[in-house]
Amino acid sequence: MSLFSEYLISGLLLIGGAFTLIGALGLARLPDFFTRLHGPTKATTLGVGAIMLSSVIYFSSTDQGLGISEILITVFLFLTAPVSANMLAKAAMHLGVRTTDSTEGNPWEQ
Repeated sequence: MSLFSEYLISGLLLIGGAFTLIGALGLARLPDFFTRLHGPTKATTLGVGAIMLSSVIYFSSTDQGLGISEILITVFLFLTAPVSANMLAKAAMHLGVRTTDSTEGNPWEQ
C-alpha cells in the first residue's frame, strides 16, 4: 500500500468520524424534532459515506478486490436517508409536533 493511500484513508476516517460525531451531538443537543432531524440525515450520512469510501480505498489498494458491498451500502445510505427524513418530517407536520420559538420557517402554515 502506498503512502498516499494511507494518508487518504486516514484523512477520510478522521473526516468521517468528525462528521458522525457532529451529527450525534446535533441529535442530542438540538432543541426540537425538526432541528434534530438534520443531525443524522446530513452530517452522519456524510460521515458514514467517508468511512465507507475509506474502506473501499483500503480493500482496493491491498489487492483484495473492489469493495462492491461497501459501494452498495453507501449508495443505499445516500438514497434512503433523505427519503426517510422527508417522511419523518411530513409525519411530524401532520401530527402537529411543536417547534421551539427559535426554529425558523413554517412551510405547513402557508
